[in-house]
Amino acid sequence: MIRYLFSWTLLASTLTAAALQHYRPEQQAIVDTTSRLMMPNKHSIGAGHFSEWSRDNKKRFFIDWQASKESEWVFVMGNEGGDLDSMASALAWAYHLEHSTNNTSNPIKAIALLQTSMDALDLRPENRVALHNSKMTSGHEDLLTMDELPEDPENLSPKLKGIVLVDHASPLRKWNKAKVVSIMDHHVDQGTAPKAEPRIFEKTASCTTIVARQMLNELEKLPEEYHMPHELLELILAAIAIDSSGLRQATDADIQTSKRVLDRSRWHKRDLKDAMKELSKTLKKAKKDLDHLNVRDLLRRDWKGDFVDTPSPRTPTISLGFASIPYSLDEQIAKTGFGELFHWFSIHAAWTAATGVDIDICLNKYKTTDENGKKRKVREIVLTVRDDLRIDAEQADSLFKLVFEALERQEHLGLKMWHRAEELAVRQMVWTHESGAGRKAIRPIVDAAVMGWDM
Repeated sequence: MIRYLFSWTLLASTLTAAALQHYRPEQQAIVDTTSRLMMPNKHSIGAGHFSEWSRDNKKRFFIDWQASKESEWVFVMGNEGGDLDSMASALAWAYHLEHSTNNTSNPIKAIALLQTSMDALDLRPENRVALHNSKMTSGHEDLLTMDELPEDPENLSPKLKGIVLVDHASPLRKWNKAKVVSIMDHHVDQGTAPKAEPRIFEKTASCTTIVARQMLNELEKLPEEYHMPHELLELILAAIAIDSSGLRQATDADIQTSKRVLDRSRWHKRDLKDAMKELSKTLKKAKKDLDHLNVRDLLRRDWKGDFVDTPSPRTPTISLGFASIPYSLDEQIAKTGFGELFHWFSIHAAWTAATGVDIDICLNKYKTTDENGKKRKVREIVLTVRDDLRIDAEQADSLFKLVFEALERQEHLGLKMWHRAEELAVRQMVWTHESGAGRKAIRPIVDAAVMGWDM
């Protein structure tokens, strides 16, 4: 144990075992790069204090639900994309809520809910790496995920004491009946829960920065500080590091909060920028390790969606989804069993049917090299509309035309038809562009079009 006191063993390539790399042997290393951990058939129980608390916390929630005491609980939830920022923010604030109120007359029971399924957590290799190195239970049995909820969110939400939103500005439709007690986010304020406390919207590289700063501010005001496990501190640093590119794209808040967290961690003797740069480099390497994923996994690994209301009784509420995928459509087609366009759309249709989505937008991005050897960053937009869920064929045609035209009107995107567009079926379209616009830019365009849909 002493040998590894300050080391953070990170998982690397899923394909080959890399030799152990030592970082500055005269100092204690933050990361060692090894081959992907081969998980045993039986899950190993987490070794640290943070894992013990999380596992016990999950057990207590299930016991209370069984006893109809769910009204005593606060859910802390990140967005449904399930990235490291959302996960770290939710876990940190749930831990803080419980421990900061333990010795008060009004103790709070709080649990982090990861708005993804348990098996989807590993579709983001950086999550698996960070959790492994925070000594969490393999297989994620000490975390609460959406597929483990004992009750449908629409039924459960009004029974809860409340929910805390981190890394998103408003709850998904299925949580609308819950009381929003706090919001901390680095996106645009949508006006949700104006009386929530704390309610913080701030432009930072990582939402975890906002959560960690608030946590430390409140911790330092307590008569006696509670124990802050090093595993949680390191998880916080990991989230900030990967979102800020090792503080190279950080705000002052990201830098200052990272320093406060680092000073409390096992790495307090390390230089802040060196430590965060090293974390970022290794986590980003893990994040790119996706070649083993199939098309369905790529569709669901970074997917966000919700219902959108339309203004007319002639047009129903629509389920709208967005997938972000770091591969070109051609590369994804090559991953299908038949290696053909029709098979990609078949897999995609099965996925959207399972999720109940009427409109799905896949936002692909990849790098290529032009004839002069210059690297180019290319993005694709794949638009599909179904006619077998909430809308019929006539409505689907109308909706497809509406969204198609809304995107085509955005001259700043510079949309061009995909090179195989003539092979696409009805209510399918693929564009390429090099504007750099991702989900944050495309989603409001599509949302606005759908919210104005009438026939």
